[in-house]
Amino acid sequence: MIKARQVLSAGVALTALAWLTACAVKVENVQPARELAQAAKPPGSVYAGWRVFQDKCARCHGPAGTGTFSGPDLLPRVREMGPRRFVGLVLYRYDWTMTSGTESDPSTAREALIDGVLQRKQGAIAMPAWQGEPRVQAHIVDLYAYLSARAEGIQGPDRPTP
Repeated sequence: MIKARQVLSAGVALTALAWLTACAVKVENVQPARELAQAAKPPGSVYAGWRVFQDKCARCHGPAGTGTFSGPDLLPRVREMGPRRFVGLVLYRYDWTMTSGTESDPSTAREALIDGVLQRKQGAIAMPAWQGEPRVQAHIVDLYAYLSARAEGIQGPDRPTP
């Protein structure tokens, strides 16, 4: 009877050990997937970018970045560009509507833009100079992270979680 208990206890211990080992392997296998998912995300904080956007950009582009009379919808534009081009446009050039790449002939694009402004379908062409704005410069990568998450449908129009 004592031997049977010892065998039973040993069996239970081995089963528990096998179960714990299986759990450890499962946890170890999930970690590389998390690391790959993190590496695939654009650098920057979506939450910090949202805060900068609400402070500096939402007045013209709307609180969700989908545009107003004063500024265009940024989501289709950001969807077509990478972080380097985004930084260049926001900090140094302001011809968002002229660089969208939808027209093959620049003069045709310019004429369409002028017609849109005259018919009040387009907002103002000029955008404030952000190159000298310390908060935008410091958080430009965060701003891109927020807008690219919005453009890709990963982030909704609501406040992101910090």
